[in-house]
Amino acid sequence: MSSVPSPPVVYAPAPQGRFASWATRIVERTPRWVAPLFGTGTIGAAASYTLLVQPTTLFASTHSTCIMRILTGFDCPGCGGTRSAWYLLHGDIAEAARHHAPFVFIVPFLLYMYVVWALNTAFGLRLPQLQLSTKSIMIFMAVWGVFSVLRNLPWAPFTALYI
Repeated sequence: MSSVPSPPVVYAPAPQGRFASWATRIVERTPRWVAPLFGTGTIGAAASYTLLVQPTTLFASTHSTCIMRILTGFDCPGCGGTRSAWYLLHGDIAEAARHHAPFVFIVPFLLYMYVVWALNTAFGLRLPQLQLSTKSIMIFMAVWGVFSVLRNLPWAPFTALYI
């Protein structure tokens, strides 16, 4: 006796409420170039904030806003990222890497991926996309995790990573 597999169950989509159907209509009517425009505006706002705050000044570096650093005294995986971005915006790659090396490594890849997505979405250009495998992402995350632990160790040579 062979058993015949039963067909998969197909469920009807849940009915949309008034807000969901309004939001769906707005999204469907929005031009394709709006998302890249907002993304570029967000990146510009982040860069402007970084330049205005000047995170490398004595006040900004002694008065941390990082919750993990305030509560535990340890640097979180993102600590130093704003200072690193500030140095990158000023072209000082060595000092940026001293504050957050994994951030400096990943920025060119993220910028390329964003520009390709934005141009493809806004103008329909077909530029070559960066294909990241799951393995490469996991390796990067592991390196970032190890970096985050090592920078908090109080012995030489790891104290050079402390910011």
